[in-house]
Amino acid sequence: MSAMPPDLLSELQLDALTELVNIGVSRAAASLREMVGAQVHLSVPMVSLETRGRAIAILSEREASNLVAVHQVFEGDIAGRALLIFPETKSLELVRAITGGDLPLEDIIELEQEALAETGNILLNSCLATIANMLHRSLKMSLPEVLRGNAATFFSLAPPPEAGDFVMFLFINFAVRERDISGYIAMIMDLPSLTALVHLLDEFIERATGDAVSSGDDRA
Repeated sequence: MSAMPPDLLSELQLDALTELVNIGVSRAAASLREMVGAQVHLSVPMVSLETRGRAIAILSEREASNLVAVHQVFEGDIAGRALLIFPETKSLELVRAITGGDLPLEDIIELEQEALAETGNILLNSCLATIANMLHRSLKMSLPEVLRGNAATFFSLAPPPEAGDFVMFLFINFAVRERDISGYIAMIMDLPSLTALVHLLDEFIERATGDAVSSGDDRA
């Protein structure tokens, strides 16, 4: 795993966040299953917190081809941008899986924008809403927008992120109708939102364990 920005999340907080993410993604898989009428399996093998510059470098290293993203803005106690990102070739594969795989290529291309927007909306909303609910908070999500470009494009959307912004990477594996598709959910947050998230995670851990969590100032 790539090194996290120092002193932002303790191991316990990262474990709690990973648990919340996995529950959120499981709910998203159930919602997507209803949409496609087929078994959907989603897994999150890794959650990683990175500086914005490092996130751009990671995605650029991993994905040399053109990328497609579904983008939504979220607002509430924590605020930022959420992106569901795929290599362009995988996005067509996802549309094939969602539509049943029987359509000719030209029809799949025609349906791609709508299918991706709907899929992204389901995944991002289900995932973020579940996390917010478990943190006893609520979020407001914008309508989905399909974007094309590269990591620098997606992580530099107007208004431009501040230099101190961070990106939470969720590496996701999909299996829909026996098709293996990998992608990413990325959440871009500034330091105040990330600090608020840390406090909400501490409250979640305290509710779950009955023990108060040490503040970041106590961490070595």
